[in-house]
Amino acid sequence: MLSKEDNCPHRGASLFFGRNEESGLRCVYHGWKFDVSGTCVDMPNEPTLKRGAPAESDFRTKVTARAYPAAEYAGLVWIYMGPAERKPPLPLYQWCTRPDADKTTGTKWMQESNYAQALEGNIDSSHVGFLHKTFDHPAFRSGGPLESTQQVTATRETDFGFVYGARRDTPDGQFYWRVTTYAMPTFTQIASQSRAGNGIFVIPRDDETHWWITVNPPRPPDEPDRLQDPSMIGLLNGTAIADPATLGLIPGTWRRVRNKDNDYMLDRNMQRTHNYTGLPGNRAQDQAVTESMGTIMDRTTEHLGAADTAVIVMRRVLMLLARRLQDGLEPEMVSHPDRFQTIPMNVTTEQGDFQELWDAHEREFKAALAARG
Repeated sequence: MLSKEDNCPHRGASLFFGRNEESGLRCVYHGWKFDVSGTCVDMPNEPTLKRGAPAESDFRTKVTARAYPAAEYAGLVWIYMGPAERKPPLPLYQWCTRPDADKTTGTKWMQESNYAQALEGNIDSSHVGFLHKTFDHPAFRSGGPLESTQQVTATRETDFGFVYGARRDTPDGQFYWRVTTYAMPTFTQIASQSRAGNGIFVIPRDDETHWWITVNPPRPPDEPDRLQDPSMIGLLNGTAIADPATLGLIPGTWRRVRNKDNDYMLDRNMQRTHNYTGLPGNRAQDQAVTESMGTIMDRTTEHLGAADTAVIVMRRVLMLLARRLQDGLEPEMVSHPDRFQTIPMNVTTEQGDFQELWDAHEREFKAALAARG
């Protein structure tokens, strides 16, 4: 059931229709007006004290609407929904610290499943060689970095959550690493060489739906346009096929044009001749399989393997944090906004040990962030 917390406390009309007036939001039903804290500042249809006569009905100070503090910050609008006395500082995600952070763009849509199902897909590298496979793409052809679907999976807990590495052997005896960062509780940066700060928020909307929000900061001036391995360009960013329906929304809704009601416009001929799924772009592909699990997947029916290590770790970490929160212990990182700074990896190297690979990478990017100030 959708929350009704946006309703006016008078008769329940939604404040979505409210008039944005000076110093408050006015309900269009009977004109009650509320300030940013939810306090009612005007009841024009109620009797008030006039010329010394007692008011028949003036309970304005006793009525409040549900309100949450918000801030425009780093190109997005942030809302805090916890207890007022525990409001933390705004997080310093990597792109938030950049001088051009206000130029950050992004996309947003609604997906019809529990948020954790989508989050698990973002920390699952082994599906890339199947779900996102394009037959004529150099990444999947002989000698390409994703030719092999076999991977060694490693995870490491960090002060921002954990980092996850998927290692594949290359024909020349090196290792191809896809390293994804997970900043708790919902932000992931999928394997990349970019230092822009791009990432994905998966935000619960209710138990059975969630918001998918991409963060696309401007490319840093010192970062080449095609920093990634040329064989990977366009593969995992949804631009491999220029199809308006791939990212388009149904007018008046947050649902995408490709959705479960039309089988995501699956093209069986494309599936035979062009790619593994018959769906263009990784966003449509991810959404289709995630929603196909049902709105809330019954995880007692799963059979997880070694390639699912990151998913297993994520679930354990979130459940541990939930139990601690029940005991009144909030996550420590909330009070340390700098811990949200993360940078993923996408690299071919002779280094086969994940701990050493990540340690060197972490030292390098933290030094770069410190130098930038």
